[in-house]
Amino acid sequence: MNNLISSLFNFDKKRLNQIEKKAKEVDALSSKYRSMSDDELKAMTPQLKERLITSSLDDILVDAFATAREAAYRVIGEYPYLVQIMGGIVLHDGDIAEMKTGEGKTLTSVLPVYLNALSGLGVHVITVNEYLAQRDAKWMGQIHEFLGLSVGVNIRAMTPSQKREAFLKDITYTTNAEIGFDYLRDNMVTDVKERVLRALNFALVDEVDSILIDESRTPLIISGGQRQTANIYISVDKFVKRLVEGEDFEKDVKSRVVTLTEAGVAKSEKHFQVANLYDLKNTNLVHHLQQALKANYIFAKDVEYVVQERQIVIVDQFTGRLMPGRAYSDGLHQAIEAKENVPIKQETSTMATITYQNFFRLYKKLSGMTGTAKTEEEEFLSIYNMRVMEIPTNRPIAREDLPDAVYGTKKSKI
Repeated sequence: MNNLISSLFNFDKKRLNQIEKKAKEVDALSSKYRSMSDDELKAMTPQLKERLITSSLDDILVDAFATAREAAYRVIGEYPYLVQIMGGIVLHDGDIAEMKTGEGKTLTSVLPVYLNALSGLGVHVITVNEYLAQRDAKWMGQIHEFLGLSVGVNIRAMTPSQKREAFLKDITYTTNAEIGFDYLRDNMVTDVKERVLRALNFALVDEVDSILIDESRTPLIISGGQRQTANIYISVDKFVKRLVEGEDFEKDVKSRVVTLTEAGVAKSEKHFQVANLYDLKNTNLVHHLQQALKANYIFAKDVEYVVQERQIVIVDQFTGRLMPGRAYSDGLHQAIEAKENVPIKQETSTMATITYQNFFRLYKKLSGMTGTAKTEEEEFLSIYNMRVMEIPTNRPIAREDLPDAVYGTKKSKI
């Protein structure tokens, strides 16, 4: 039994030793590639592409990594360390590289992105916001362009033709939300030529735990087909504002659920003049009551949303950024608009939806990097078949990490 446990724990160590051995092969070529002229280094790209006709990406990894490493030094003056090469190998293998903050994850990504882009099938580098996508496309993209690869960036403001052009590039930098919506829109077009994406080949996800675990069940929804329902939201909102917590309804903040008590049901039946609130014909009324209760007693202004120019703007719970143009589904957005007394948008029906979890599993190969993923390795393995490899730091950590100190009261803490 002990041998079984130790072998499981030793898997990472054995794997890391294999990765380090491969990384040292790349490192051994440093002087060879340093002696090349710029033209000779650039010529490596067509040579490696030619080798791919009879070889696999794994076969050309050492030379491709050595090429990208030297190009990074010449273009931006940064030379990937051995541990960054190791991280790049993990990413190429379709796993997750856990690297400490400040260890250069962005530079690490250049190596596997270059290697996989040589196939011509497209590489998507996914970040959490448009600023990072544009920054990395400009910053790291110049290394790839130096080596003769094309680089594109995909943002929300682009037209379908601009997006199509961006996705035809060898490497495309984009956000998780935008590429998800592009996929949904592609599945709604009437002509195949109107699609912007090609086949989903390889995605490298930055802050992979945030996107693939924290937001994995977040549905991306495209709505359409307007219905006139503003009046019912206003009348239901006025009613629920008069209800008393503990007497007419009970709420569970943790599970974000509000339920009417018997007294609350009786008040509802009297107010809306129905004999039985839970009769099948009153399903729509019950739904509106539930959304109004959630809007008034669960969703907090300036926490989940803000009011800007008489509009409800959702706040991203993971980044704290505002998300203009997004709306809550199932009438919740309209219920919040009624609560805040702002113009109520016409309600729409869902036309297409997918979760991040289901979308990213469509890729032929998926990898990611983050500073904190080892604790969620079980989930990554069972959902995405991705292992988490802890990459050692370039230098020993001087900082001493003490265990958490937890206090029973604020007074004892101070």
